[in-house]
Amino acid sequence: MSPMSDKALIEAALNAREQAYAPYSRFRVGAALLTADDKVYTGCNVENASFSMTICAERVAVFKAVSDGKFDFKTIAVAADGEHFCRPCGACLQVLAEFGLDTRVLMANEKGLFEERTLAELLPAAFQLI
Repeated sequence: MSPMSDKALIEAALNAREQAYAPYSRFRVGAALLTADDKVYTGCNVENASFSMTICAERVAVFKAVSDGKFDFKTIAVAADGEHFCRPCGACLQVLAEFGLDTRVLMANEKGLFEERTLAELLPAAFQLI
């Protein structure tokens, strides 16, 4: 099995974006998380009328992976509508940091163009206990 390409991971994030439930912001986001054993977990944002109950696509993907016993992540791709690169919010960065700061983060736009950073670059002062 060959490792998933960045392009394929971004495409998975763009496809996940199509499932987003975003009636309030109309800002659809998809994420695709690649684990160390090359399994991909996708997620989309799910909004709620009680805005604090909304969850981001990145956390959906992470929680799906963790609930399946996966804790070692290589790369996460995040894609949204529009021409701008979609950056994870601080809460999502902190959740990802729990599992390692060397995770690659691909931030894409709806055309599949992207920029890459490490989690450590995006969250240099992550809160960590272990």
